[in-house]
Amino acid sequence: MAKLKHKPSQPPVPPERGVKASTFKLLLDTAMTLIRQNGHVPSVAEVAVRSKVSRATAYRYFPSRSALTTAVIETSLRPVRTPRSEKSDGRARVHDLFMQTFPRFKEFEPQMRAALQLSLEQWALERAGLLEEEPYRRGHRVRSLEHAIKPLAPQLTAGMRDRLHRALSVIYGIESYVILKDIWGLSDREVERIALWIANALIDAALRDSQAGRATPAPRERSDGASRRQTGARAPARGWVHADH
Repeated sequence: MAKLKHKPSQPPVPPERGVKASTFKLLLDTAMTLIRQNGHVPSVAEVAVRSKVSRATAYRYFPSRSALTTAVIETSLRPVRTPRSEKSDGRARVHDLFMQTFPRFKEFEPQMRAALQLSLEQWALERAGLLEEEPYRRGHRVRSLEHAIKPLAPQLTAGMRDRLHRALSVIYGIESYVILKDIWGLSDREVERIALWIANALIDAALRDSQAGRATPAPRERSDGASRRQTGARAPARGWVHADH
């Protein structure tokens, strides 16, 4: 599996029952509503005021905007973050994942955009050395896509599997949704169609290139002189020491 630059942020664990569970849900529901109304991630203090909960209490549940955002996105995407498809066909798994996820982008579009906005804002603050909270790290899509393409692994070289995994992560996310809607003005249905079309093209290319790579025989080893004549390589100068000595 390709390695991530940062480990994705994990959502706070909600209390199971009682007053704590009710308070957690109240704060989270309020945050969801504020984002839908205002288009950005509110401060924890703002959520506390709107919920009529003390700030100290709110910060115990959500110590930062990052923690609040991870909970909001977990609520929005929970059904598609847990891999469920048991199909043996990798392309079918990818299709299922895209078709299950993009309708949720539509349903929770303000929350998804707000999370992206926070990530970009914190990136700038972090570069300037001004970030005063733990950053909100995205990347949960990686695990979902890893499960989806797993049946394709025997047909792909290791390098091509990683390339496909990374390429699909560009399309399987709110970023492509924003581009196709904001720049092109496309409908949600057309956004889904294009995203799936790109995913299919990427899978086709990965399979084709893997097959071509495996079908190309490695150059046969000949004597040193013959090999150098074939490749045009020059013999090492006298006095050089081979790297493996």
